Amino acid sequence: MNGKFQFFTDTAALCLYDLAALKHRVEDTPDWWSIAEDELIEVNAGNCLFLNLGEDGQYEVTWSLDDAGKELENAQVYHLRVPSGNVYLGAAEDVTGGELEPDESCGGVLLQMEPGNYACMILRESNQIWVTIKPSLQSENSLNDLIRI
Repeated sequence: MNGKFQFFTDTAALCLYDLAALKHRVEDTPDWWSIAEDELIEVNAGNCLFLNLGEDGQYEVTWSLDDAGKELENAQVYHLRVPSGNVYLGAAEDVTGGELEPDESCGGVLLQMEPGNYACMILRESNQIWVTIKPSLQSENSLNDLIRI
């Protein structure tokens, strides 16, 4: 399964996560992740990937849940826990928080996946972003800094 979509961000970030993995953030402030320590805790736990883009604007994302996507030789690889299989890929301003969760009205896509752990290969060229997601044994990351693509 694969697809493509365009999104606009005014927070200069794309996020990828299973809605169940951030349920504990529903009652938090809408911009809880703008605190670098909080963002890094969730990324390292494998609960969410925040892909900081460096600038606001329009981006095109090509995603793949199989090997049909672009060859991602120089891709950055991060790990993600998918406890429920209901995964959001879209603008970070729509991340769970402020008593809201993303739905079909948000830019981005809601992917239905098998629960489990995944390796997410990310590649960016200008305003084009490729995301390939494959099953993995690993679910956590051990980063010292935020993800910047």
